[in-house]
Amino acid sequence: MSDRFFERRERLRRAVRKEHADAVLVTDATNVTYLTGFTGDDSFLVVRGDGDTLISDGRYTIQLDEECPTLDRWIRAPGFPIHKAVAKVLTQAKIRRLAIESAWISVQLRDAIAGELPNLEWHSTSNLVERLRWTKDASEVAQIRQAVRLAERSFEVLQATLCGDKTEKRVADELEHQMRLFGAKGAAFASIVATGPRAALPHAHPGGHRVDSGSILLVDWGADGGLYKSDLTRILVTGRISPEIEKVYGVVLKAQLKAIAAIRPGVPVDRVDRVARTVIDKAGYGQYFGHGLGHGLGLQVHEEPRMNPTSQMILEAGMVVTVEPGVYLPGRFGIRIEDDVLVTRDGHEVLSRLPKQFDEVVALSERYT
Repeated sequence: MSDRFFERRERLRRAVRKEHADAVLVTDATNVTYLTGFTGDDSFLVVRGDGDTLISDGRYTIQLDEECPTLDRWIRAPGFPIHKAVAKVLTQAKIRRLAIESAWISVQLRDAIAGELPNLEWHSTSNLVERLRWTKDASEVAQIRQAVRLAERSFEVLQATLCGDKTEKRVADELEHQMRLFGAKGAAFASIVATGPRAALPHAHPGGHRVDSGSILLVDWGADGGLYKSDLTRILVTGRISPEIEKVYGVVLKAQLKAIAAIRPGVPVDRVDRVARTVIDKAGYGQYFGHGLGHGLGLQVHEEPRMNPTSQMILEAGMVVTVEPGVYLPGRFGIRIEDDVLVTRDGHEVLSRLPKQFDEVVALSERYT
């Protein structure tokens, strides 16, 4: 465990040298977790040429011993400001040029540290740690697999217990409760459960609408396995299916399958997006697909690479991405199908296994309808 985190910090150390900085101050909590294994908050990490120091407080002394026992730490006393703690650590290490995470440090904090160290030279960086997180190692992939399994098992319970008088909110609440019962830390994000015309809202908030008020139910959910997340979307049949619903479902599924088939190392992300978008465009629904094809997945639900028409990123082995094309017809219905996909050395692997062929979806819903 500790070797893996040490290697991540070594990779970051090399990146810091390329920035011609003496050290980097990591202030984003997710990045701190990635580099150390520490899951507390209000703690910063200084990675320098000859070592690393985690700046935390007394609430986490025992937790630090459990999660990162070999890591040097600077524990600040109650009431001692964190900017002063940072200044002391930097002074002790004789840091002259400090790299910072420009997206994750406030102007107030930067100014406070500068007030303590007026001669410190600042160097803003972007995605210094995030670049390391883009590709996942075997342990990370295993944890994402587990998060996928937790989500899938919970969805199977949802299917088995679905009834028409339940509201969208109740379905969402039960789904998230079930994920916790199976061992998840919780939901990876607020679940989307939308029936009938409300499924045309890509980010619908579950409300008081009954499940049987529409012909379909869109469910977008994911599990937080403790650190790593999953993100899936499926459609359930809850009423009589019109020919157009079946047609649109087929278009979206075709778009998703073709996009997944295009995933392999070296392929530009925008090309994969274009594969799915072309299928939907040719079917006449292009104007109703108004979001990117997907996104990276890991410690956060939304990470790089962003799977959209303007992304300049190239797929690499070890990346985990969602593939989630959709068609949303305002006032009528919406269809989205989403799976989590690992980019492998010679292609890809779909990590999620829930049925999604239209006849399978209908068959699974027959006992309800």
